[in-house]
Amino acid sequence: MSQTSPRTTTPPTGPDVVGSPSTRTPGERPGDPARVDVAHTVTVPAAPDVVFALLADVERWPLIFPPTVHARFLERAPDEGGPERLQLWATANGGVRTWTSRRLVDPVRRRISFGQDRPQSPVAAMGGEWIVSPADAGSEVLLTHTYAAVGDDAETLGWLEKAVDGNSRAELAALAEAAREKEAGLETAFTFRDSLHIESTAAEVYGFLDRAERWEQRLPHVARVRLTEDLPGVQILEMDTRTADGSSHTTRSVRMCRAPRSIHYKQLVTPALLRVHTGSWLLTDDDRGVTVVAEHTVVLETAAVAQVLGPDADVRQARAFVRDALGRNSSATLRQAKAFAEGTSGA
Repeated sequence: MSQTSPRTTTPPTGPDVVGSPSTRTPGERPGDPARVDVAHTVTVPAAPDVVFALLADVERWPLIFPPTVHARFLERAPDEGGPERLQLWATANGGVRTWTSRRLVDPVRRRISFGQDRPQSPVAAMGGEWIVSPADAGSEVLLTHTYAAVGDDAETLGWLEKAVDGNSRAELAALAEAAREKEAGLETAFTFRDSLHIESTAAEVYGFLDRAERWEQRLPHVARVRLTEDLPGVQILEMDTRTADGSSHTTRSVRMCRAPRSIHYKQLVTPALLRVHTGSWLLTDDDRGVTVVAEHTVVLETAAVAQVLGPDADVRQARAFVRDALGRNSSATLRQAKAFAEGTSGA
């Protein structure tokens, strides 16, 4: 995709997010870590039910919240509410963390309480609540956190305070923008797919998609690749991609890899025309080989349409442009994966 400059997933400006000072309560027994309580609020120009629906649909959080890179339900609450379990992947202070959480969803009171099942160090405990209330301007959202740090030392507590405060502010600002667009009926998000059948095994094709550090040699539209994997199955992929007009753009993505069935990703640095870009490589076996689906979900940055495509361009043209550009690259990757797995590429 041609662009004037890359875009990073910073929270939208506009709504004022208010954070209260954190409070520390000593542990009940000697050696117990202190409990830290903190709250953030934002006023949202949308009806409370609209806002609550966005909070309840966790699988769409990567499209709304900049820190969230992937989310999936392990157990989903029914429409009338109740307990559920989910797994989240999110950025925090420049890294990527994953955890499972339990939630109790109450649509009537518009409250969602949450707590991490098995917190990862340096988090000893983490929980909180989303509360949506009517307000003169639409809704007020209160996000609370209660947490404790492993070791309870000042450096670790400072790291956690920075992560919780930064993510809370980014999430509430982005929630306000998403709710405003939904209330206004703006259709800036859409999903599309390309697929290809390959006469090989899922493991062989997955290996091609997983080893993205080799794409510079294997894919003609990839000019440069840098891949790191500090956590098993969690990759950071930075890539320069050539476009049809001869220019190139840089993207940076977090990829969640589950061999040999799926790779889900979210771009942290996107082309200027996109506010959000998430995607998946999905592999399904059949009796003749494997079908691979390349799925993209994007949120357009409507303010950049005229800048990127010209003063007369509209959202419809932007959707077509994005569909063509991203589909062209993913289809090229699918064809190269097919040639590689079927033994005709020589790569």
